[in-house]
Formats: sequence, structure tokens, C-alpha cells
Amino acid sequence: MTDTPAVEAYWSTYIKAHPEAAELYDSAWSFGDNPRLANELLELVLKGIKTGTASDYDLNEIRGLTQPFAHGHSILLDASGEPRAIIETIKVEVIPFDEVTAEFAYSEGEDDRSLESWRYNHELYFTRERKAYDKPFDLQMKVVCENFQIVDIRQPQ
Repeated sequence: MTDTPAVEAYWSTYIKAHPEAAELYDSAWSFGDNPRLANELLELVLKGIKTGTASDYDLNEIRGLTQPFAHGHSILLDASGEPRAIIETIKVEVIPFDEVTAEFAYSEGEDDRSLESWRYNHELYFTRERKAYDKPFDLQMKVVCENFQIVDIRQPQ
């Protein structure tokens, strides 16, 4: 996602109060692949329920996206592209889809938080994403499992 003036202003304000984070900026992004999902998942983060997220390692590489890194700071956007929060990545692990743990699935905060529902919904999601690149879903595909904490919340403008 491209940084907008609102994203740049939010980050600038944040690092004035937290200069130690100045070199830790990762990226600005929204969850999911549609506006409804972006806002639903953002709300779970803002409520403190969602503390993990998963992405497709190979598609991140194809898209030229930075892989998340420990202590990296990301700006979370709502569906309209407005910055709403800053998170700090606590842990990153790249593992095959079929080795994602129940603990990680729970940290994602979605559905009933079970590994079964995580696998079902993420297989659907990753299949949709990969279709655009003519890549089939694969149980051994590399998944970036990222855990994070909120370090700042911005009220909607």
C-alpha cells in the first residue's frame, strides 16, 4: 500500500513522541481483500482480540512487499485507507500452512478462534489471492505468521 499524506503525518507525529521507532517503520496496510474484511479485522485489533495475522510468503515476494520483521512498526488502515493504529511486530515465523498451530489461530481472533476454522477460512482466502497469480493453494505453502501488539490508536478523522 502506498503511503499517503495522512499516513506520513500519522507516522511523523508518532515518532516525535517515540524517536526510538524512527528506523522501525515497516509499511501501511489494511487487512483482507475487501472493505468489509478490512474493517472487521481492524475492529478486532482495536478491541484487543486480534494479535496475530497471516500472509502468503510467496505472494508477498511476488508483490515486492516487505516481509514483517521483529520490532517493525506498521500502520493499520481502515477500508477507506485512513490510518487507525500502529502495531509493533513481536514475533514472526514462516511455516507451512499445515503446520500453523492452534495457538497462532487463536491469536488471529477470527470466527470461533479454532485451528479448524482458521484453516478453513484461510484456505478460502489464500485460494482467492493466489488465483490472480495462477498459483494453486498448497498445504505446504509458506505462511508468514506474525504476532503484534498495538502501540498507538488514532481516532477516525
